[in-house]
Amino acid sequence: MILTSEAKKVIFKKFGKSEKDTGSTEAQVAVFTHRISHLTDHLKANRKDFVTQRSLQLLVGKRKSLLTYLKAKDIERYRAVIKALELRK
Repeated sequence: MILTSEAKKVIFKKFGKSEKDTGSTEAQVAVFTHRISHLTDHLKANRKDFVTQRSLQLLVGKRKSLLTYLKAKDIERYRAVIKALELRK
């Protein structure tokens, strides 16, 4: 379940303004969420993979900081992203 370029284009089209809008905060949060779910599934099967565990923690931190930025910038976009990605906030 690696994130292919086609899957990225779908995510960017859904959460960004277009397929090439890779810099929007919503699109970045969506990509991070996809990668976090993939790493979580990997860690369920491989409990002692500490390198992946650290990578997961770093990704969660990056996503959290982006969501904090989005919340301060535009609360409506923040709420829409949280609802679309079904995050617990």
